[in-house]
Amino acid sequence: MPTTLVITNDFPPTLGGIEAFIGQICGALGDVVVLTRRHPQAAAHDRALPFPIHRRSGLLLPTPATLRVARQLMERHSATRVVFGAAAPLGLLAPGLRRSGATHLLAISHGHETWWARLPIARALLRRIGDHVDAVSYISGYTHAAIAPALSPPARAAMVRLPPPVDPARFRPQHEDLDGAHSGLATPDPGAAESVGRPNRHRPTVIAAGRFIHQKGFDTLLTAWARVLTAWPVGRPVPQLVMVGDGPLRATLQASVQRLPHPDSVRFTGPLPHASVPREMARGDVFALPVRTRWWGLNPEGLGMVFVEAAACGLAVIAGRSGGTGDTLVPGESGVLVEPEDPETLAAHLLDLLTDLPRARAMGAAGRAHVQEHFSPDTTAAVLRQVLDLG
Repeated sequence: MPTTLVITNDFPPTLGGIEAFIGQICGALGDVVVLTRRHPQAAAHDRALPFPIHRRSGLLLPTPATLRVARQLMERHSATRVVFGAAAPLGLLAPGLRRSGATHLLAISHGHETWWARLPIARALLRRIGDHVDAVSYISGYTHAAIAPALSPPARAAMVRLPPPVDPARFRPQHEDLDGAHSGLATPDPGAAESVGRPNRHRPTVIAAGRFIHQKGFDTLLTAWARVLTAWPVGRPVPQLVMVGDGPLRATLQASVQRLPHPDSVRFTGPLPHASVPREMARGDVFALPVRTRWWGLNPEGLGMVFVEAAACGLAVIAGRSGGTGDTLVPGESGVLVEPEDPETLAAHLLDLLTDLPRARAMGAAGRAHVQEHFSPDTTAAVLRQVLDLG
């Protein structure tokens, strides 16, 4: 199989949806060499991979220096295919790599290319990228609609759907694997979490995972959680909220938790490696994250990989209405979309599902079926083989 050079700023062990996506792409391609940026914990991570990783200091940009290193890697590894982990701006390297012998080039778009498509100078650069690669991929109907008008007609016609694949064997309901997984047991792996209160069995459980930044809507979630606790039926075990992740708003969110009617109803796990996320997901009944669009519409959620992973684990999903999040669920069947600044409605949906766990599990089963149909690793691999002509 021909070797593929993957050029990306987003790669494990850095945590994030895009990083996980590109890691899976490399696994699907098999014979790859990766050019990415340095990470302080990269040495042990890279040694465990079956393909070579070349790391550079600083952010990779479409500069002559980056082009020179990419050409050297192509020659050293006889690579004739190139994948840009993010179409913009690294896709601007495409003409130079084509001249160096690249026969097939794919530029993967996520969410940030949508604002490139709206700003005049960036829009022209995005059009140039589309004209010099074989295909620009998109992850959702929303990102396709936003990016396509910026491309030339031939590049627009060559766009391919390449959403992040989710392995249903890894992300799955784990009723058999976890004692009490769907009864609300929330005991973390040893050393993996910081507990705010002691976890109990038989507690309806909400999972929320993401970077603790304003866009992810954790502030709205905690406001809604206060309403849930206030309205919770007397005599029932108090539900719990498990917040997975880390970020600049962590201290602010922890302070907000201390003002809740039941501060011990919230647990922070801290950052988890992607391999540990499925087990934590499977401890819940509902996944909720009211993500929002920022910067006057320029910073939406391109898709929301975490919603797809939660659905694959059999959780009912409550997602904020932003960008392509609607593609991750079937409204009313596998989950609901909420306005990110409406904690009252979010609280009402949480109460409905947490007090009716059979309904939540039915929605989770519908969500898993949706993931298996639309986010299959086999479908992703087939698209990669077709665009890169890998046979």
